[in-house]
Amino acid sequence: MNSVNLELYLVLDPVLCGGEDGMIQTALEAVQGGCTIVQLRAPAWKKRRIAECGRALLKALAPTGTPLIVDDHVDVALAIGAQGVHVGQQDLQPRDARRLMGPRAIIGYSISSGRELSLCTPLVQEGAVDYLGIGPVWATATKPDAAAPLGLAGFTALAARRPCPAVAIGAVNAGNAASLAEAGADGLAVVSAICGQPDPRAAAASLLHAFRQGLSR
Repeated sequence: MNSVNLELYLVLDPVLCGGEDGMIQTALEAVQGGCTIVQLRAPAWKKRRIAECGRALLKALAPTGTPLIVDDHVDVALAIGAQGVHVGQQDLQPRDARRLMGPRAIIGYSISSGRELSLCTPLVQEGAVDYLGIGPVWATATKPDAAAPLGLAGFTALAARRPCPAVAIGAVNAGNAASLAEAGADGLAVVSAICGQPDPRAAAASLLHAFRQGLSR
């Protein structure tokens, strides 16, 4: 299993950020505020556009050492040399993603139920998955096709059984960050809590501070 710092996981949204330039600027400011990993997610874009934006993000993030994860598209991640990929229940199987990307790639997997968690445990044991995204914890407008919200109690129950590090996703913000840390999250995956905010750096710092407060309780 590859080790990765998941404390503050930024999922870029091209609409909230205002396109490619806004995504790059948001990512850089968020990293300055403490963001530890960045995901490029643009479900409405064609793959060429995702690849072009991904290359620009890789170049911008390189001096910071912050890994870039591509959502869904293993071929794009491979083509641009991204550090990893995140796949969901309807995407390429994690085993196949691992075969294609190799042992050093960071591979994340989305789960939203106890059944999905049980089925992914062997994937973690054999090294196909490095981290989980558990959610949505609460309903979120940034992913209309998301599963039903788990609620804090539902997240807590799944996090207690996690076979590898896991981030909480789904309407995560500075107000609930500490509760998620106490519930077992190894990190926060956020979209609108940073994307589209007037000061992404300050937003990131606030999220990280709240999360660490929860960890220390």
